[in-house]
Amino acid sequence: MLFNYKAIDSTGAEKRGSIEAINVDVAINGLQRRGLIISEIKSAEEDGSFFGRKLGIFQHVSNKEVVILSRQMATLFAAQVSALRIFRLLSTEVDNDALKTILTEVSDDLQGGSTISKALTKHPKVFSPFYVNMVKAGEESGKLDETFIYLADYLDRNYAVTSKARNALIYPAFVIFTFIAVMILMLTLVIPKISVILTSAGQQVPLYTRIVIGISAFVVDYGVFLIIALILLGIFGFYYMRTSAGKEAWARTQLSIPYVGSLYRKLYLSRIADNMNTLLISGLPMIKALELSANVVDSVIYENILLQTLESVKGGSALSDALGRHADIPSIMVQMVKIGEETGELGHILDTLAKFYQREVVNAVDTLVDLIEPVMIVLLGLGVGFLLASVLIPIYNISSAI
Repeated sequence: MLFNYKAIDSTGAEKRGSIEAINVDVAINGLQRRGLIISEIKSAEEDGSFFGRKLGIFQHVSNKEVVILSRQMATLFAAQVSALRIFRLLSTEVDNDALKTILTEVSDDLQGGSTISKALTKHPKVFSPFYVNMVKAGEESGKLDETFIYLADYLDRNYAVTSKARNALIYPAFVIFTFIAVMILMLTLVIPKISVILTSAGQQVPLYTRIVIGISAFVVDYGVFLIIALILLGIFGFYYMRTSAGKEAWARTQLSIPYVGSLYRKLYLSRIADNMNTLLISGLPMIKALELSANVVDSVIYENILLQTLESVKGGSALSDALGRHADIPSIMVQMVKIGEETGELGHILDTLAKFYQREVVNAVDTLVDLIEPVMIVLLGLGVGFLLASVLIPIYNISSAI
């Protein structure tokens, strides 16, 4: 059972955190053995009311905070500070309450005899399997300071590339959403009133105007059913996307979209090369590096490729040969990996590939951003122009005939 507590330590400072115990007495004894004076303790279930707790959805730890945390830990480990003292110190320094709680729990686990990697495993939403295994490799090699520097650099690079690609799609999505909202307002509020004027005039209405009036009448009469259908379709799509078939279908759709598919492909390839390089230079074996890279690549297609490559490597195949069997891995990457294997510089080659694909992603995003604005202006202008022409031209004809 999990208990949340407030306590005073030997220096008089207030401590907050949680502890796992069979019952409250065992929890109290465990805290007292740590030299804490308990002021309040209750089970997490009792402390879980809507107004009495901080909702989990608001307790978010950003990638930026994990990067900063990793750099701070690297500095402290390099200064020969003990792991327990590092996590105690950082838990009092961070501003994010969720991260503060996690660091306090990690330090409690360390005081109880746990390793750092094992303590971090309990918080998968903040510390991924990739992160934990990197820390584990650092513990085994005695190079935790270098490991946390690698992690901070990796997370920083990954966040920069991923966020740039994601942000490039925000602008067109916003413009399209705004355009659709304006069209709905026009079709439901403006067009019905104008259509009354046009039909009462008794003149022949152009075909394109009749089409717009028909769409407007459909939206007004059946708009509620259309909204319900879209909601149901959204719910179905949400649950379908959580299935294996849905994830694979979406991943394949991403890669098949003109230009955008190339952008996603380069993003995943840069992530694979960067993951593999970071794991290998940290001392992890090839098998483990492939397994962890498959878990964090964030594409079902490339995840399956890495898992199949993993089985081939286990069977004695070279990494380049195993990757070369998949059409979604470009030949240049296969050839570069082969050169790295032959020269013993695989880590350096993977680092070069990661930087190459990261530059390609940045360039592709910049080009996409430059193209989006004029294309969106032309498309929106045509849409609005068609709607206005279908309304204003018949009105002009009516006024001319009078």
